[in-house]
Order: sequence, then C-alpha cells, then structure tokens
Amino acid sequence: MQKKIIEFNRTQRSKKFANFQSGDVIKVYRKIKEGDKERIQIFQGIIVSIKGKQSSSPMITVRKVSNGVGVELILPLFSPSLEKIELVKKAKVRRAKLYYLRGLTAKKSRMKYKEVTEFIPEEEMSAPVIENKAIPKEKTGEIKEAK
Repeated sequence: MQKKIIEFNRTQRSKKFANFQSGDVIKVYRKIKEGDKERIQIFQGIIVSIKGKQSSSPMITVRKVSNGVGVELILPLFSPSLEKIELVKKAKVRRAKLYYLRGLTAKKSRMKYKEVTEFIPEEEMSAPVIENKAIPKEKTGEIKEAK
C-alpha cells in the first residue's frame, strides 16, 4: 500500500529538480509580484532541512545571514512561484537537519565544501570547454638570461 502512495506522489510532481541534501548551498530564483510587474529575486543560502521527501510537495528550509541577521525561507519545492533552483556548492554533513547552524557563524560551522562540477555529469554542463593551448615563451613575458 505504501509503495502505491509513493508512486502516486511522484506522478503529482510538476518539475524536475536535482537531488538536494542538507548542507548544500543553493540559489533560489523566486517570482515576486509587485503591483502589475513581476520580477525574479535570487535568494542564496544553505539548506538546513528537507521535509517530506517522498510526498508530492516536499518543503526545504534555506538559511542565509544578511547584515548580521539570520534569514530563513521555508519553500515548497514544486511551488509555481519558484522559477528555478541552482546548486552552488555541496558540503559533507553528517546530519539530516542542521538546526544547530542557527547558533553558529559561518566560520565556526566548518563545512567542507566541494565544487559542483565534480557532481554534474559532462553532458549536463552547459558552459563550453576551452582547450588548454601551449603559449610560446616569447609571449609569456619571461626574461631570457644573457650569456
């Protein structure tokens, strides 16, 4: 019975997102409506917790410190107000909920971050790869020793 519910919840999801974990630093692009105009606002922070991973509407808590004040957003992942979510860094953490970060500074949290390029497959990388070409010594500005 439980497998049927999990499969139903998966079919109800509207967007595809990468597998996020607590400790990841992400950029959340949210649609903000001000009067008649609509704009996109970026919120970059660390994922503190993920609730309801197998449900049809999981929630993430994202935290950042702005001007010495901690700001947290609790967002439903499949909300129509979310434009996209971009992964910036991944950290190795040993807990599912990082509520202890509320009492720490960024320096004291001692997160070990890894670059995102290690986790993204090559076919998904959108930036073109520049080939590394050898530069002749005359153009590098090296001074030749006089004999």
